[in-house]
Amino acid sequence: MAFLRPARLADALGALAHGGPGGAPWVIVAGATDHYPSRVGRTLVEDVLDVTALGALRGVGRVDGGWRIGALCTWTELVEADLHPMFDGLRAAALAVGGLQIQARGTIAGNVCNASPAADGMPNLLALDAQVELSSRSAARIVPIGMFVTGNRRTVRRPDELVTGIYVPDALPGTKVRSTFQKLGSRAYLVISIAMVAAILEIADGRIQRARIAVGACSEVAQRLPALEAALTGLPAAPAAADAVLPEHLSGLTPIDDVRGSAAYRRDAAVALVRRSIADVVG
Repeated sequence: MAFLRPARLADALGALAHGGPGGAPWVIVAGATDHYPSRVGRTLVEDVLDVTALGALRGVGRVDGGWRIGALCTWTELVEADLHPMFDGLRAAALAVGGLQIQARGTIAGNVCNASPAADGMPNLLALDAQVELSSRSAARIVPIGMFVTGNRRTVRRPDELVTGIYVPDALPGTKVRSTFQKLGSRAYLVISIAMVAAILEIADGRIQRARIAVGACSEVAQRLPALEAALTGLPAAPAAADAVLPEHLSGLTPIDDVRGSAAYRRDAAVALVRRSIADVVG
């Protein structure tokens, strides 16, 4: 096992380009809140690249045309940042991730790269139309977050690439934006989601100009609901808008049976959470 903690981004990208000393790709860690707990009682054999010394990857704030969340931005830093109301749902998710210690250590980008079906950040980032910034020694690229995560613990990140940040575009000009996050678990905190929903509505002249709804923990990858978004567009921004939600709008979800709940329960819960989310943001 090798351990490397570079202080310069160029050094980190150079290490990724060459691979670990053992010939396998480096395992990248920042908060490491999933990596090390999952290896309790096991011999550590991976070559680890710790990116926590890369100060250029910290922070969250305005950029041209939107917002940038640095790859080392923690959940606590996001909660404490001065952000647009469209981030209220992501902030609510941040407060539901583990306990205070996890929130202070874990990163938003790490939650995405971990690619768990129950990752609390994913529905919100999908609803925000977020894009993932990837850098290697030879090039950089931007990938929509819906294309970045491809399955359970799978992403399109190549072994020589590092996620350097997440970009979120501005909302429609002239609209009032409201967002929320609803999570169902067996208890209020320190729990893996049974189902969760992120909702963002952009409102002008008393009507919904654009709706962005995403459901997590009910498929291998969090899913947007385009048919429902289309049905909500143009409706009055009133609690009755929640009545537009139909079970068929969630037909693309593929929930599973596990110890936390059956597939049927998850599907019914998701419908209820979507209705509750819409009623919440227009209430």
